[in-house]
Amino acid sequence: MPSTTDGWSRSLNGSHHIFTAHEFEKPDNDDRQYRLIRLPNQLEALLIHDASTDKASAALDVHVGNLSDPDHLEGLAHFCEHLLFMGTSKYPKENDYFQYCSEHTGHSNAYTDSEHTNFYFEVGADYLQGALDRFAQFFISPLFSESCTERELKAVDSEHKKNLQTDGWRLHELEKSLTNPNHPFSKFGTGNLHTLKYNPEKLGLNIRDELLRFHDTYYSSNIMKLCVLGKESLDELAEWVLDKFQHVPNKNIQPPVFEGHPLTEKELMKQVYVMPVKDYRCLDLTFPFPYQQPYFRIQPGHYLSHLIGHEGAGSILCYLKRKGWANYLSSGPVAGGINFDFFKVSIDLTEDGLAHYEDVVATVFQYIHMLKRTGVQENIFREVQSLAQLSFKFRENFPPSQYTSLLVEQMHQNYPREWIISASSLIREYDADLIQDNLAWLDEKAFRLTLTTRKLPPGIELTKREQWYETEYEEMPMQQSIIDAIRMMSPIEELHYPGMNEFIPTNFVTNRCQIDTKQKKPELIKDTPTLRLWHKKDDTFWVPRTNMWILLRNPSADVSPANSVRTKLYTELLVDSLNVYAYDAEVAGLLYYVDEHSGGILLDIGGYSQKLPLLLRKVLMQMRNFTVEPSRFKLIKEQLIRSYKNFALEPPYQLALFHLSHITHERLWTPEEKLLELESVTSQDIQDYYPTILSDLFIEVLVHGNAFAKEAIGMTDMIESILKPRAFSPGQLSQPRTLNLPEGSRYVFTSKLMDESNVNSAIEYFVQICDATDIPSRARLSLVAQIMQEPCFDQLRTKEQLGYLVFSGIRKQIANMGLRFIIQSEKDTIYLENRIEEFLDSLKTIIENLTENEYLAQVNSLIADILEKDKNMGQEGIRYWSEIQYGTYDFAQVDEDVVELRTISKASLLEFFNTYVHYSSPIVRKISTHIQSQKQPVNIKPKINIESLYVCLNSQGVTKYNLSDLETTVQSCESGAPTEDVLRKLLKDETKANENEIERLISKLVSILKIDSTGSSGTLVSVTPPTGDGHINPSVAITNRDHTQLPAGNIEIDDFTLRSLKARMN
Repeated sequence: MPSTTDGWSRSLNGSHHIFTAHEFEKPDNDDRQYRLIRLPNQLEALLIHDASTDKASAALDVHVGNLSDPDHLEGLAHFCEHLLFMGTSKYPKENDYFQYCSEHTGHSNAYTDSEHTNFYFEVGADYLQGALDRFAQFFISPLFSESCTERELKAVDSEHKKNLQTDGWRLHELEKSLTNPNHPFSKFGTGNLHTLKYNPEKLGLNIRDELLRFHDTYYSSNIMKLCVLGKESLDELAEWVLDKFQHVPNKNIQPPVFEGHPLTEKELMKQVYVMPVKDYRCLDLTFPFPYQQPYFRIQPGHYLSHLIGHEGAGSILCYLKRKGWANYLSSGPVAGGINFDFFKVSIDLTEDGLAHYEDVVATVFQYIHMLKRTGVQENIFREVQSLAQLSFKFRENFPPSQYTSLLVEQMHQNYPREWIISASSLIREYDADLIQDNLAWLDEKAFRLTLTTRKLPPGIELTKREQWYETEYEEMPMQQSIIDAIRMMSPIEELHYPGMNEFIPTNFVTNRCQIDTKQKKPELIKDTPTLRLWHKKDDTFWVPRTNMWILLRNPSADVSPANSVRTKLYTELLVDSLNVYAYDAEVAGLLYYVDEHSGGILLDIGGYSQKLPLLLRKVLMQMRNFTVEPSRFKLIKEQLIRSYKNFALEPPYQLALFHLSHITHERLWTPEEKLLELESVTSQDIQDYYPTILSDLFIEVLVHGNAFAKEAIGMTDMIESILKPRAFSPGQLSQPRTLNLPEGSRYVFTSKLMDESNVNSAIEYFVQICDATDIPSRARLSLVAQIMQEPCFDQLRTKEQLGYLVFSGIRKQIANMGLRFIIQSEKDTIYLENRIEEFLDSLKTIIENLTENEYLAQVNSLIADILEKDKNMGQEGIRYWSEIQYGTYDFAQVDEDVVELRTISKASLLEFFNTYVHYSSPIVRKISTHIQSQKQPVNIKPKINIESLYVCLNSQGVTKYNLSDLETTVQSCESGAPTEDVLRKLLKDETKANENEIERLISKLVSILKIDSTGSSGTLVSVTPPTGDGHINPSVAITNRDHTQLPAGNIEIDDFTLRSLKARMN
């Protein structure tokens, strides 16, 4: 293989180049093989051979993003990302790619950011070649068809509207809009109908033409990076990549570069007040900061973030919490784009902190002054460096598509090619001068202050609105009082560098050995009246980490809203009291989590095995010997009150999910119920309460990872010796229960959104099917969910454009499970429920029309999905814990389901569907939750049901179209067009009639179809499904479904009905 001076060598057959200069730097346990190649069109591809993988993946990153949007077409890069998926010359069917991925246990997605557009997919390992072929065509010959263009405009608009009332999106767009207007960073990157349809139309632009121009300009192979992961050899992967991607056009362009920083002197030293949607108080200090990527060897921003964002003794947050001014703090570099970054310090303020926000700002600068005055501390840098090395050395595998997507973006950066895997995970060099130079950018004379709060300081009025999210704000020059507070504050002795970290591990032994037969489930190794210990020594991933789940069962913990609130306050106060101590553990890779849990309290702790007992002992001792500090109690209680009140402002689909869970779970209390109790709780109440919860316990423990049985038993002995639990009497301890709906029930719960500005509504439609331990039903339910996944998304989201968020799948509750649909939409929820049931009609037809090979392919795809290996130790542990925490202990579920799936015939599945899933079944059990916007829902234009239209056209002598042709023709019409317009296009294409004759025929068809010509009712018609040959008997009767009314037989859930349903769980 002849070498070249730049580290690349020509392949043996001369078809491409291979990077051969160095071995790739990778984690110790990464046994995959890597090869970097360069195709003749200058496309670089990283190939990964993983012999044991059961999932394959590929990702491609184009080095262009929304910073390259034309000024008059904001969101064009994002729109291009959407349209690229919608059919290619080789695979013109618009859902072919999604269908292929779905049918082969896969999925796909993409995202657009400021300088990257990233596409990725994941499929079963045996189906990589077919997926790659389809994927490559997106970058060779995308169709960008007119009909898809119109529909995806609405999808982009819907994606934007789902974010309208989300504070994170609102604040980000506001901050962008207040930067230098001549810099592309200030533009609106998401796009909507105004920027991509209405404004271009006013300018006389055709958006499809502009889209093609953008794609032709920037989608060039020489600024693309590709990564492919599969079980095939590197040689075979190289052959596939060369065959499929060498025809991606190379236009020899350079990645766009944007000079200057979005924050110039004109934008600095400004103060902004912002009105949030939710009730929270946040102070942000934003500094222009050097582009960090060229400094990846030293990573000065990492060092500064470690110190400014530290939460231990001597930190900014520790001081602010002692003063009662802050709850949380975060800091660090924020990526901007090519050649510019930001550094941000964000502080969640208490009410008192809001009143003293100028002192809070001054405190931050006092710490920065201390850093500048004392210089860079090499010992701290070396600690940060060693922790980064440990994290990378023992890094576990990511899911394949997450990994390939990450790598292709890293490939664009200025790393030596042998470091594209490690990239910025490692800190390689110490340069005190460079760190000091970066620190100088944190300048009290060059920053922006943003205060986000619903309670404005006296004299402040918000007179401005951001253009796209309509966020209320006010911008003004930095107040002199803040400048004076920074300048005049005396040094604070409590602010100092963090001390030595006792949690940094030194022992990494895993006792790795050859395992002939791996353990498939945890073993019960200790079982007493007060504790049950499950254990599994890791025999797959061989990392020096251990994870523990400790469930302290006491039914009193959530028996009422009052106890639920007290348990929550106790766990929040406990975590708060441990923060200074435990932060060092977090920095060193040890994490813990304590929270209320159904029927008790959950302690989840994990990290490097050597130091885990040290942290566990401290947490347990604090749990048992806890003293409530009244000052902290007041602040934590206030946080919790705001959290409960803010819950009503969550996205509508999340509220729909919660209300369905609330109705069907025995001890799930609403925020309103909790608020009624919370107001009167005192610190003494918590001091008196928590010992009663810890006195009588049954403790369920899973120890999983790098710990032998003896070590696991030792840690549970520690738990018992510290907590000293008393055993429950027989019958006192029971699992939380869920509602079994009565047969033939159809319930609907309706609630109005509290947020008057949210345009979206949402629905969760749930069909309860079976007990979670019913193997035959469980397997059939999974198969129905598998078959319907892609058709549901294609029909309800892609074709009907009901909303950006459309999901179908399985809802698994504690004791039962079923099929669910989730849609968030501007349309009325009654309409959505009708559309879901119409889809169930079509799903029945889809199952009926599956050929034997297609049906077996679906079964095998589901089996492959069920048998998918865990990608890391955390995934495996969570799978075991999900069986333990609710007392099912069904560790053999995977094998049971696979055996059952291999016995299910299509006839058996149809019988199951008709009996337990379809809404017309007399024993179906359905409940739906409707969360309705206070805004007027968008008018629902009547849609043409293809089967009905086919019958009617035949009855009027229009016989040109078979069913498939008719569907294609209707889809080619403008998405969402009025019914009459669609009919008019069909008849003009088919008949020789004059316009008057066509209009008379349209009127006749409208009358036959019983469509409300006002375009407001949303009436949809349907007929008996077609036979297998794709034709319908024209004599079949047409029935109506009124989409303005709930389907017949639904019972609205009022307070009385809710109490009755809850009583069924007693």
